[in-house]
Amino acid sequence: MVMSVSMAMAGGREPVDKSALLRQLPQVDELLRHPAVAKLLDTEPRRVVVAAAREAVAERRAAVLAGQDADLSLEGLAAEVGERATRATAPRLRPVLNATGVVVHTNLGRSVLADEAIERVMLAASSYSNLEFDLERGERGSRHSLIEELLRTVTGAEAGFAVNNNAAAVFLVLAALAKGREVIVSRGELIEIGGSFRIPEVMAASGAILREVGTTNRTHPADYERAIGPETAMIMKVHPSNFAVVGFTAGVGVAELAALARRHGLPVVEDLGSGSLVDLSRLGLKREPTVQGSVAAGADLVTFSGDKVLGGPQAGCIVGRKELVEALKRHPLARALRLDKLTLAALEATLRLYLDEARAVAGIPTLRMIAASETLLEQRARKLARLIRRLAPKLGVAVVESVGRVGGGALPTEELPGKAVAVTHPERSAAECEAALRGASPPVVGRIEHDRLLLDVRALIDEDLPLVAEALSRL
Repeated sequence: MVMSVSMAMAGGREPVDKSALLRQLPQVDELLRHPAVAKLLDTEPRRVVVAAAREAVAERRAAVLAGQDADLSLEGLAAEVGERATRATAPRLRPVLNATGVVVHTNLGRSVLADEAIERVMLAASSYSNLEFDLERGERGSRHSLIEELLRTVTGAEAGFAVNNNAAAVFLVLAALAKGREVIVSRGELIEIGGSFRIPEVMAASGAILREVGTTNRTHPADYERAIGPETAMIMKVHPSNFAVVGFTAGVGVAELAALARRHGLPVVEDLGSGSLVDLSRLGLKREPTVQGSVAAGADLVTFSGDKVLGGPQAGCIVGRKELVEALKRHPLARALRLDKLTLAALEATLRLYLDEARAVAGIPTLRMIAASETLLEQRARKLARLIRRLAPKLGVAVVESVGRVGGGALPTEELPGKAVAVTHPERSAAECEAALRGASPPVVGRIEHDRLLLDVRALIDEDLPLVAEALSRL
């Protein structure tokens, strides 16, 4: 029975007897005996189904008491129990099709792992491993040793290890090497990145004391020189990551800072944020500092992300002088911030690809998406458009120019010209279509421009295209 309490009260008629309506509601036990719900108990945990039944009945009761429309039928309640139970047991972390044009999309999990990394994660997850066991000596080993040689080889540094993200890497460096002492940073590098990660606040939490020098747009060597004193622990350089200062600007490079720091017996630490191990200018982007370049220029420590542009799992890599890296490893925070075996497996496989730059660009999805040619993107967009026209002929479909982004706090001014499929619905707005796609299985996330839903194909692969078209067909 579907009863509208509010309608029954309109037009001067007698109000519906809410008590009578409430008596129509089945008991939870009765609802559990309904064939559809009883069948559900064969596939879903009983506690989940019982909770769903109680919630469904309680919601109907509240609707009746509030004078709202409420489906009080046993069949309607049974159907809702099924929906609630299915939602309750469905995984919260789900695959998503990224049609935004942002390659390293922070909200969508950043980098997609290379096939080699996925394979190594599966092996590490499905078996025991030598995570902290030295197979040669037959005794306890260190998990740091699993990737240190690779980090040394691909960066040219004396030593290296990794923690669970780059914010943790920066925090560890400051806590271990500068607690209670001053760290000199250019005022123009006091950045905030996603999640309200602010360099000044990280310094304060680590126990280091921030010493700002220069101005927002211009910092000179003399500014650093004047700030150095007996309480100075290090000079720190921070990559701007997700913003750019243009116009009347000046900064001090790593090589010059390193020379200045050595005269005073101080280390120079550079936080590259979304650090790269390849020259991105070879992929058609503007030149960005590489980790190898910073090490060669004299940085004593360099911190950078293992995901983002590097294309691996979330991690914070630290490379540099051996004695400093060893001091970091011995710090109590290193254990709290250490990587688990699955992340180590993925990071090792990703770093191994960088032993051959051509192999890295071809095999790491992040780099492959960034480097995708205009011809490839045109072909992919036209294929998607054909699929949509076949499966959803009522939709308006057009292949259009699109501008994507690297994302992940990297190259904020860099545009990635590409292709997208613009979709319009004869009866629904672009916002309604976008929301419906987010509710699809798998969810499809696009973007809206000029009242059209745009599906950028840069971060999609060929296997994704039929899934996107099928989701649109259900609109």
